[in-house]
Amino acid sequence: MVQAMAALGGKLTKRLVENLGPGRHGDGAGLYLVVDPSGARRWIVRVTVKGQRNTRGAPLRTDFGLGGADVVNLNQARERALEYRRMAKSGLHPRFHAKREVPTFEELSRQVHLDRLPTWKNPKHGAQWINTLRDYAFPKIGRMPVDAIGQPEVLMCLSPVWTAKHETAKRLAQRIKTVLDVAKSAGFRDGENPVTGVREAEVLPKVKARPEHHDAMPWRDVPAFYAELETRSATAAKALQFTILTACRTSEVLGMRWAEVDAEARLWTVPAERMKGGVQHRVPLTDEMIRLLEPLRALGFDYVFEGQRRHRPLSNMAMLMLLRRMGRGQYTVHGFRSTFRDWAAEEAGAPHEVAEAALAHQVGSEVQRAYARSDLLERRRELMERWGIAIAQ
Repeated sequence: MVQAMAALGGKLTKRLVENLGPGRHGDGAGLYLVVDPSGARRWIVRVTVKGQRNTRGAPLRTDFGLGGADVVNLNQARERALEYRRMAKSGLHPRFHAKREVPTFEELSRQVHLDRLPTWKNPKHGAQWINTLRDYAFPKIGRMPVDAIGQPEVLMCLSPVWTAKHETAKRLAQRIKTVLDVAKSAGFRDGENPVTGVREAEVLPKVKARPEHHDAMPWRDVPAFYAELETRSATAAKALQFTILTACRTSEVLGMRWAEVDAEARLWTVPAERMKGGVQHRVPLTDEMIRLLEPLRALGFDYVFEGQRRHRPLSNMAMLMLLRRMGRGQYTVHGFRSTFRDWAAEEAGAPHEVAEAALAHQVGSEVQRAYARSDLLERRRELMERWGIAIAQ
């Protein structure tokens, strides 16, 4: 008994497990806590299987995942590691002989969430992923073992929201499917994924997708509206003017920093991590844009359009609320991108690829884009100059 207790001792403590920084931290006897840069924590054990060799003839040494530290505590990790070492010492491969408890749907979902956090574009996406499961799946199947979930359980989650919140339901289905796919890969399930079965059986009603339109101000009305904005000194008004001139998205404009602006080259470069498509976007700065920016630079802020809180950008609702106060509540800020696109086609006669590039839209197939490497900057500069003259006349 004393020997068994000693075997479960190690270098790590509960506090260290919770607070250690990124890296691989050894507990001893092949057990490690791995902390990712994102903060996700998981256990692995390294064992050498007696009498078995790898393809190069060396002793077979293998790492095995024991689960996330939020699901498997330190003592449980040590017990599992001890089990794996005993099997390996006996010549048994743990992958085929380990007795593992089947996790619940919620336990595995949270582990999948932690494992994928580093791959998401920003923390908000990660939060949305797990929150969808938390709100619509965990109350119904969260405590069920993943090997007990079939089509009836999937339908129990999807049916209440399938028509009322169809986009949410589709995302929910995809996330349930991902968790169950991981469960199968980990050896906890067999057979077809029940989400696939539900889709193929078409047991849920067909929902006609309603296209989402951003109400756009007619381009012929923009000059008068722009002139009205010019009479206002609020930062929100200047940000909206700049948004209209650049045809950029709200988040791109509000996140704009002076470090992204090259005044000499008359260029604003939006980094890839702030772009919807994940690709860097260069925006040519026209005379009218520069006229708007110059007084703001003198304020010495980090963000071009700083909000009421120091070192923080303007609220993402500020421009929309301004539209409503000005009696244009039927329009949206995003709609000005459509306004620009209509003007580019109807009035400017701009080539399709130039107008789409101005909106940072990807055009053509992946192969076509690989050959068309230019972002048509100078042609876009000419188009944006014409747009600025048209609306700020």
